[in-house]
Amino acid sequence: MRMITMLAAAMLLSVAAGSAQDVAGVEDCTKTQGLDKRTGCMQSNVNFLQRTITRNQLDAHRRLQAAETELMALRSALGAMRKQVDELQAAKSAAGKSAADKAAPDKKAEDKKK
Repeated sequence: MRMITMLAAAMLLSVAAGSAQDVAGVEDCTKTQGLDKRTGCMQSNVNFLQRTITRNQLDAHRRLQAAETELMALRSALGAMRKQVDELQAAKSAAGKSAADKAAPDKKAEDKKK
């Protein structure tokens, strides 16, 4: 979880640094007069970024859980298919043996007639 948070923060910082004040929702606090107003502006930016990081983290977690659920479903389907393939191969080999067994007595009977 911390890794996701750090990655999201790094992405936000790289976007913010690369595009100056082009991050939607972040205010430009340099034009604000007065220490209280600047502090309030910066705090609202921090709150906005924290909410964005949290929202992105929850979204990534939700996607990860969905992918894990899908992976488990695919694994169970693969197991069922493997079982079916094994059953089909066993049936095929049994059918091949029974056909060979039926052909063997017929050959012996033909050999005796000669």
